[in-house]
Amino acid sequence: MSRYTNLFLSLLSGLLLFAAWPVSPFTFLIFFAWLPLLWMETKIKSRRQYFLLVYLAMFIWNVSTTWWIWNASEPGAVAAFLANSFLMCLPWIGYRSVKHRFGDKIGYISLLVFWMSFEYIHLHDWGLSWPWLTLGNVFATRTEWIQWYEFTGSSGGTLWVLLMNIFLFIHLKKNFGAGQNRSYRFLILTLALFAIPVLISRFVIQPISIQRSEKNMVLVQPNIDPYEKISAGSFQSQLEKLIRVSETQVDSNTSLLVWPETALYSENRINEEGMKNNFFLVPLWDFLKAHPHLSLFTGVESYRQFDHATPYTARFDSFYYESYNGSVLLDSGGAKAFYHKSMLVPGVETLPWFLKFMSSWFEKFGGTTAGYARQAERTVLIEKNGFKIAPAICYESIYGEYLSQYVQKGANLICVITNDGWWKNTPGHKQHMNYARLRAIETRTWVARSANTGISCFIDPNGRVINARPYDTEAAIKLNVAPGERKTFFVKNGDLLSKLALAGAAILLMMLIYVKLRSRFRK
Repeated sequence: MSRYTNLFLSLLSGLLLFAAWPVSPFTFLIFFAWLPLLWMETKIKSRRQYFLLVYLAMFIWNVSTTWWIWNASEPGAVAAFLANSFLMCLPWIGYRSVKHRFGDKIGYISLLVFWMSFEYIHLHDWGLSWPWLTLGNVFATRTEWIQWYEFTGSSGGTLWVLLMNIFLFIHLKKNFGAGQNRSYRFLILTLALFAIPVLISRFVIQPISIQRSEKNMVLVQPNIDPYEKISAGSFQSQLEKLIRVSETQVDSNTSLLVWPETALYSENRINEEGMKNNFFLVPLWDFLKAHPHLSLFTGVESYRQFDHATPYTARFDSFYYESYNGSVLLDSGGAKAFYHKSMLVPGVETLPWFLKFMSSWFEKFGGTTAGYARQAERTVLIEKNGFKIAPAICYESIYGEYLSQYVQKGANLICVITNDGWWKNTPGHKQHMNYARLRAIETRTWVARSANTGISCFIDPNGRVINARPYDTEAAIKLNVAPGERKTFFVKNGDLLSKLALAGAAILLMMLIYVKLRSRFRK
């Protein structure tokens, strides 16, 4: 019976995590989702059985919330489910080891610092970065609860979730264990821990005053099926569609027009150094000449030629070249600045060196499998009408500290350009849009989101969605936006909570190593 009880607890934890995740209305379930795993740990003696049951819970969470990856790449999805579930087990293994060595109190602290350290590492480009399920992201549809993210970033939400679960578990353990005296101290602490952040968010932190400019911005959602193969003829028709949809909203007061990821995408890619002379782009230049006041920020699948090899070059006949999933800032005078996507999607846009042998397994996902060059530094794109753009291509918008570095360098607008149509009409595109609301709050910066198939929208510095256009809809939206210059505590100081967690995790790991070495030498 105990075996089946533990199996039930594992299944329950995975299902609670799924039920709480955006865009579910049951966000509050996240405060109970870890309880089954915490309880299970006290009952299981076998380390192997414990690992397998934790893995099962993490696997259920990954598959049930991100199953839509399958629509883009079947092998990529399988690899993501298996690898991420395993990585999520590591903090729990560390927690069990520390708890058994040093007792419950230090054990609970270890779960906090190990999990937050795991998330922080996963938010950095180490080859298999996939922070979609960062615990703090769970509040993406409850922005009225987490206005304090301007101080902590999403790691503050992670800490909140973990503390709530741990305090509730301690309450249950003290009140339902054998021979325990009734005590409601930790229940009261748990209720206070829930109420105080929500009250601070609602009544202490004042909403950002929204300023509007006489100038407006236009976002285009062309709704082009990404699974249609790009042929020599279709590039022209798609460019004409982008221009036609833009013309429905562009006027003499439009300062910035935004097109989505890979809006300029031909089968042969576009040479960045020859855009002005590209015959196929003549309609684009004619459009910009007709609107000389306008700047266009758009996604582009491009390349550059080199006379020497670089870490990312491939060779074609007599020259080297790099391919980019990139973006470009244009006006009637030509290309003003480029940005190349830095955070590439593991398995479909890049592979770490230790998985290169699997490259033939992965399908194409909006570009060349494992073949894009990346841009390491954060470069703000300065537009002639006053916008200083923080460019975010596709899932780069889920990296909070990464995007805050642009604002730290002076960006006053976050432009998210994406093509979520690879996932089709699934929860993925809704989760992705809502995660951008967290970036707006963390930086108190306007977000302009142009998505090929939707959801395109504006997001104000308070995280409120404006003029959203639904999936699978052709649209152009317009809004008067005045860029701000405010820098939040999070922008100025970065993710301090996670860095403190890393330090704590390092100390606990050294303590574990010391104790094990001491016991070995004593033998």
